[in-house]
Amino acid sequence: MRSFEGRLTRRCITALFSILGAMLVIFVLINSVPGDPATALLGPGATPEFSQRFIREMGLDQPVYIRFGMFFRQVLSGNLGTDVATGRSVNQIVFSALPSTFSLAFAAMALACLVGIPAGVFCAVHKGTLADTLIAMVSVVFVSVPSFILGIFLLVIFSIWLQWLPVLGGVENGTLGDQLIRMILPTVALSLGWIGLIARLVRTSMLETLGENYIRTARAYGLSERLVLYKYALKNAIIPTLAVIGMGIGRLLGGAVLIEILFARDGVGTVLYNSLQARNFSVLQGTVFVVVVIFVMVNLLVELSYSLFDPRIREGRS
Repeated sequence: MRSFEGRLTRRCITALFSILGAMLVIFVLINSVPGDPATALLGPGATPEFSQRFIREMGLDQPVYIRFGMFFRQVLSGNLGTDVATGRSVNQIVFSALPSTFSLAFAAMALACLVGIPAGVFCAVHKGTLADTLIAMVSVVFVSVPSFILGIFLLVIFSIWLQWLPVLGGVENGTLGDQLIRMILPTVALSLGWIGLIARLVRTSMLETLGENYIRTARAYGLSERLVLYKYALKNAIIPTLAVIGMGIGRLLGGAVLIEILFARDGVGTVLYNSLQARNFSVLQGTVFVVVVIFVMVNLLVELSYSLFDPRIREGRS
């Protein structure tokens, strides 16, 4: 238990330094974006006096280190700043957009796990068969093609040709059923690549695990094949996949940018795109920072969850 507590402390410290490093990188990259934010937000018709006042309000007339100190103090206070274009709090803008993006990302990952894990187990059990080969080919295609390209194909086929599903993937005041229907296409488009990746990872891990002595012992005791596969083999084989799933949540949040734009959904991706187009630095760096924190924390929780699946990790044994 002491080993686990020590590992927890080390991982939390590492996560903290990762977030601090990400803050610095975010600030440097965003402030390196070319273009004049005052002209982008106010338009070319703004007077020089008004542009100068706007630049002072944004703090762009201050040296870089002072602006970073201001950003750091805002983050520590839990206040990500104010959108100078609308006067709204950046916290309000970001956190009002998070539920839509979260629902899309987690729905996509849930679908990927529900389809990819059984497919990987099936391929491992039926190694070398025609079904295994076909699933491998489809998985490679799904992993290779970007999600927004898959989204375009799904949109053309199911919305335009067949007219089974609505074109737009988001609606503010619709019923729950209407919202779920409109989530089908963006969720599938975002999850197809992860279905293929998870299926291949589970297949590889299962093939290694099925050759272990304890699996042969379990079968020798007469346990059912389903119990051996899903209780003993998959429980250990799933550990490498958990790391990918944890990183996948963060990558899905990033991949949702194009999907949300393609399907006209209001979410973090749309906020990022609009703030980047307008050179709205306060909203842009606040949104990216929140996404980074979520990515780091999800990976931390996933890494710590390994101990639930492998007692050797919980007890500190290799």
